[in-house]
Amino acid sequence: MLVLSRKKNESIVINESIVINENIVITVIEVRGDKVRLGIQAPREVPIHRNEVYEALLQQSQQKNEDADTFTENGSSL
Repeated sequence: MLVLSRKKNESIVINESIVINENIVITVIEVRGDKVRLGIQAPREVPIHRNEVYEALLQQSQQKNEDADTFTENGSSL
């Protein structure tokens, strides 16, 4: 994990030129106590999620795949 220190209104640029030919810019918007607000500029086609949302989406996708496998197995055995 790369850990970078930034002050309010300073940014971090993530160059994704190989994949999407654009940059992702992360800017520190506000620091309040133990919380940091970040602004993220990225192309619309780049999904950005909080970790807990990402994990829920993965779990949901895995469940759909398992359900589809079960349906295929049950359908082919008839």
